[in-house]
Amino acid sequence: MLFTKKHAPEKRADFFKALHSGKLLRFPGAFSPYIAMMIQEIGFDGVYISGGALAADLGMPDIGLTTLTEVSTRSYQIARVTDLPALVDIDTGFGEPMSAARTVREFEELGLAGCHIEDQINPKRCGHLDGKGLVSTTDMVKKIRAAANAKRDKNFVLMARTDAAASEGLEASIERAKAYVDAGADAIFPEAMRDEKDFAAFRKAIKVPLLANMTEFGKSRLLSVRELENLGMNIVIYPVTPFRLAMGAVEAGYKELFDKGTQEGVVGQMQTRKRLYEILKYEDYSAFDQEIFNFSQKNHG
Repeated sequence: MLFTKKHAPEKRADFFKALHSGKLLRFPGAFSPYIAMMIQEIGFDGVYISGGALAADLGMPDIGLTTLTEVSTRSYQIARVTDLPALVDIDTGFGEPMSAARTVREFEELGLAGCHIEDQINPKRCGHLDGKGLVSTTDMVKKIRAAANAKRDKNFVLMARTDAAASEGLEASIERAKAYVDAGADAIFPEAMRDEKDFAAFRKAIKVPLLANMTEFGKSRLLSVRELENLGMNIVIYPVTPFRLAMGAVEAGYKELFDKGTQEGVVGQMQTRKRLYEILKYEDYSAFDQEIFNFSQKNHG
């Protein structure tokens, strides 16, 4: 509440510039505002808001069940607590071209720095699962054009994700990506690349910034920052990493609590109260509160 210094347009301008700097930007996932604050403190370049992680946190699979209201509300809560740019997954745009245009406008007004929209049909699937169905290139181009025309801030990054590699082949997915760029996409997210050769082929063919998805348990090998830099990638996301880390720890801890009747054995694995308060900047809130209550009416009429 008290500690962000950058306005949304500044964050968007910084993101757009950095995306074209030649540096690999690292955007870990955040499914809560607190995680976004932690991401900033550690020193990453931005925050990624995964549709799959948000759906899981709501107790649903990643098949397009979340609504614009649910995703935009959570995204606003995450973006507002950090000076870092936030990139959000808008699935298929929550509808047809008109809905995609509204979605982009909503997220721009809520302070997000960019979004990516994908070419799957509904019900969609996680990008690293088999059996995905795609809309036609023509229909996706219409959606991208509508979304691009809805932008009021030229620095808001509209990224197009293509899931075509798994079902149509790498060359077809590259041709789709070229059409998406021509339609107004600022960057491309080639999903479910099998290996370095796939990333290299995209880099050779596509001139706009490219995103690499380093999700665990997927089709892509977990490439290092150096490997991705050598491949010419511009941004890497770790979309569900915090959810998997947190839920693994929560499940193990709760099992111990259930079995032993106390959490004493796992206290050493917990974040301390001191560290929690450091990230939340608890002392700064206290100072702010004291200033309010110490305000004097003297000499103010």
